[in-house]
Amino acid sequence: MAASGRPATAARPSIDELRRVAQPDTVVGRVSGEHWAGRLYMRHASIHLTRWLVPTPVTPDALTWAMLGSGVAAALVLTLPHLWAVVVAAFLVQLQGLVDCSDGELARWRGQTGPRGIYLDRIGHYVTDAGLVAAVGVHADGGLGAIGGWTTIGLAAAVVVLLTKAETDLVHVARAQSGRQRAVDTVATATPHTTWVRRLRAIAARLPFNRILLAMELTGIALVAAAVDAGRGGRDAMQILDVVLLAVALLVVVGHLLATITSDRLR
Repeated sequence: MAASGRPATAARPSIDELRRVAQPDTVVGRVSGEHWAGRLYMRHASIHLTRWLVPTPVTPDALTWAMLGSGVAAALVLTLPHLWAVVVAAFLVQLQGLVDCSDGELARWRGQTGPRGIYLDRIGHYVTDAGLVAAVGVHADGGLGAIGGWTTIGLAAAVVVLLTKAETDLVHVARAQSGRQRAVDTVATATPHTTWVRRLRAIAARLPFNRILLAMELTGIALVAAAVDAGRGGRDAMQILDVVLLAVALLVVVGHLLATITSDRLR
């Protein structure tokens, strides 16, 4: 019996009943936490997958492991210097997004939410986002058998991407180790006190170029670049994307650091 009082495997609930429990406003209404694709179409599809999974022995953690596996597979396929490989990688990322929604929905329905699932989910996103950025560099070089300078750029960008994600989590680590409560992001706490940092943050909010570092946006842009390369011959577009990813990652990591230390998130 799950903590919520519902059996871990039971008859399938109605979509409306499942949505009330598995897709509460605290989850789907998050401004910064819910991806735009989730609100646009992914949550509409995932609730049906979750409903199908309810009476099965599949666990939320198993879905999270599948999400991680999809991300790793997408990155590996993306290293291949072919248009079809980018198409497959983009599909795998869409599949990952679907499973990523469903694992949390299934956990909330069964009352099996906890730190283990959150931990695995974060690992999945870290590995996927960094892996895809590195894979762009390998693709730009011509594949795993032709590793060179473009791969180095991709790996450097991947390291910076991991650092940007660590910056967010380290806020909670720093507060916990100093005996403070968990940080709650509000306009008041997240707004930098330094004027020029606040202005730069406002510009970034209007022009969210940082989203290019996320799996869904990245594979979409990579698909366009690969199509251009397929039409023109060569790998120029993917090489340009490789450099852009590094430049954006560096901007994000510096901007995020400045915004964090000049706000109330660490106070």
